[in-house]
Amino acid sequence: MAAAHGPVKPDPAVARVRRAVREFFGEPVRTSALTTGELGVAVSGGADSLALAEAAAFVGHRMGLRVRALVVDHRLQPGSAEVAEHAAATASKLGVDEATVLPIEVSGPGGPEAAARKARYAALSAAMPGALVLLGHTRDDQAETVLLGLGRGSGPRSVSGMRPLDPPWGRPLLELPRSATEAACAALGVEPWSDPHNADPRFTRVRLRREVLPLLEDVLSGGVAAALARTAKQLREDSEALDQLADEVLLNARNGPVLEIEPLLTAPAPLRRRALRRWLLDAGVRELTDAHLRSVDDLVGAWRGQGGVWLPGDLVAGRAHGRLSLLPPGRT
Repeated sequence: MAAAHGPVKPDPAVARVRRAVREFFGEPVRTSALTTGELGVAVSGGADSLALAEAAAFVGHRMGLRVRALVVDHRLQPGSAEVAEHAAATASKLGVDEATVLPIEVSGPGGPEAAARKARYAALSAAMPGALVLLGHTRDDQAETVLLGLGRGSGPRSVSGMRPLDPPWGRPLLELPRSATEAACAALGVEPWSDPHNADPRFTRVRLRREVLPLLEDVLSGGVAAALARTAKQLREDSEALDQLADEVLLNARNGPVLEIEPLLTAPAPLRRRALRRWLLDAGVRELTDAHLRSVDDLVGAWRGQGGVWLPGDLVAGRAHGRLSLLPPGRT
């Protein structure tokens, strides 16, 4: 009698990526983010996004979800439409229910990287409103993000890197190295697209990836990317705890649209600045810098009768009668 055969086990590299996606959805808070019955996956055609698409389809279907691949065509390179269509076709072969190409126009301030990122995220969000969209960022991408934050000197919030869950975005692969997704694609028999921009030294991330990180790995005897990712995770956990404490400070200080000075004065300065940051962002202040925030904090902790603080968005933070207010110029 012939021996019974069980399910065919996937290649270990494929199983590793699937496990990362399955563990990402293992926490109730992440499962609760799935309110539409659909799951999006951003697909560029590179190894990270293709491996993620296959794993998302495998795990998502077992969760009763309809999985849709979203391929953004930035139209910045010759033949980009063909590359996008090929990526969509490959994602379909890997098991997603639908693959959609989203052509976009890239323009605006901040350089080509920032403009492309802003346009890409806007297109992904608009394509599946209310749905969770998975992004293929890996541990290597996290390490690059931490180094960029260190270089900017923009504090622990920037150095804490990308969050695994930041609705509508999900990043299940932040614990995996890029080599894991490359191995998964090889096992799946798909050839990822190699974006020429990923080899262009004009872009800061490219130089970090190709020059800075390899040098650090060599000088520090390896493990740098993993160490940076661990540091980012620890900082995120600390920042989330501090944010909760700062929320209590803000709640005690709120008086309608203004803040009472007294509850702010009794809080430690780092918590007070976090509370002020949330207040300013909630009020519509954008592109808030550390210098802006510290100037507003001086209206509380270093008060000497100074005038208001001008902020992005044509707003002015001012102090009067024991309260902080945020008003248009001329009304402080």
